Amino acid sequence: MMASSSSSPSPRPSRRLLPVLAVAAAVLLLGPGGGVEARQPPPLHGVRPMAFGEGYTQIFGSANLALRGEGRRVHLSLDEATGAGFASQDLFLHGFFSAAVKLPADYAAGVVVAFYLTNGDRYEKTHDELDFEFLGNVRGREWRVQTNVYGNGSTGAGREERYDLPFDPTDDFHHYSILWTKHRIIFYVDETPIREVARTEAMGAAFPSKPMSLYATIWDGSAWATLGGRYRVDYKYAPFVAQFGDLVMQGCPVSSNPAAAAAPSCGTPWFEAAASLSGEQRRAMAAFRHGHMSYSYCHDRRRYPVALSECDAARLRRLFGPDGMKYGRRGARGRRSDVVM
Repeated sequence: MMASSSSSPSPRPSRRLLPVLAVAAAVLLLGPGGGVEARQPPPLHGVRPMAFGEGYTQIFGSANLALRGEGRRVHLSLDEATGAGFASQDLFLHGFFSAAVKLPADYAAGVVVAFYLTNGDRYEKTHDELDFEFLGNVRGREWRVQTNVYGNGSTGAGREERYDLPFDPTDDFHHYSILWTKHRIIFYVDETPIREVARTEAMGAAFPSKPMSLYATIWDGSAWATLGGRYRVDYKYAPFVAQFGDLVMQGCPVSSNPAAAAAPSCGTPWFEAAASLSGEQRRAMAAFRHGHMSYSYCHDRRRYPVALSECDAARLRRLFGPDGMKYGRRGARGRRSDVVM
């Protein structure tokens, strides 16, 4: 069963305006893993990551949030008492949002780590949301990554996609980024764009278009996250620690006054141009999606007997079943994916 995303708490953060940082030269920065180089997406090249105190605030978790490296790394932990989370101090209308994340190792079934944008605290029934959700698994099974797109409260058509990863996300830091512009949304894993959502007339208000805050959380998703809730969080392995670094918010900050929030004065921000993918980037995205996407809402005929307007469901149809799940790879297990939605 597909669960609605980011059900962790989202209290309203404070609203201190931050300037939009200028884009510097294209220099590949060192990641937060003790000088280990992490492959950042092109929009991040040359951008200075922020310290926690420059733009974020803790929203829940008490002592389960710890700062390291002069506030440039954040550890969020989950134990039997609570998870933890932080949020941006500002609302943004469009921008580029990124973090390097290292996920908990060993047994992590039921653990959910999320990095996402939402305005659910302001628009209870018409909220927008853009998610990376990291779904833990039993020992020996890999973490899965899910992206969600909600616009104007369209949780009934969450536009979920789920992927495996070409690396072990518990071994080191990897960058996960969301580029959100007026006309396009792009999700990145490291340098590779993995998903593009173009605004269309048919989508209407289902394309996220209201100011959102940025959140990062870890929480107990036992009810749905692993094989439909079959495997729950086992707290004998606690605490489960998710590490965040290279925190970047390059967006258009808006007033906390809802009446003024729709009209920020940012001119023409740099990230609008960054939403134009090169041919090389599109080929890399196609290869990632062909090799690593394990669920696609566009192929799910049980949830959507009629495909949503933006779907080209004829593409790669032979790889997916009527429930949207990808068939097992030849030479692997020769059967369906082991993930149940």
